[in-house]
Amino acid sequence: MALTAAALITGTLSVPAAFAGTTTAQAYTCHYSESNGYWHAGYYSGNTVIPSSTGVSSSGIEAQCLLKKAGFDPGTIDGVFGTNSKAAAKAFQAYINDETNRDLLATDGIVGSQTWPFLRCCGIGM
Repeated sequence: MALTAAALITGTLSVPAAFAGTTTAQAYTCHYSESNGYWHAGYYSGNTVIPSSTGVSSSGIEAQCLLKKAGFDPGTIDGVFGTNSKAAAKAFQAYINDETNRDLLATDGIVGSQTWPFLRCCGIGM
């Protein structure tokens, strides 16, 4: 209680690193596995969540790992889907469109429900 009161008065509170996951970026290791033709990196198994550009997210780590596996450099695997990650996602989307000779994906750098399935299966390094 005293710590909470002190934090309210001073405006600061030290949070253990284990609970700072949404605001503290660190480098993550990708743990690749393949199942039924789809790749996973061990952080997010879905196909719908759009990685955050403002905080660390499991979908951000997963997307960065899969972009790296596919041959598109997202920069540091930190879970924050920033400028480098978006550029890599745009390049990946353009690659898929070129390889299929169709505009299957918007080249917007957003990894959403249309891009996730391709990201899990279809890259240069996959």
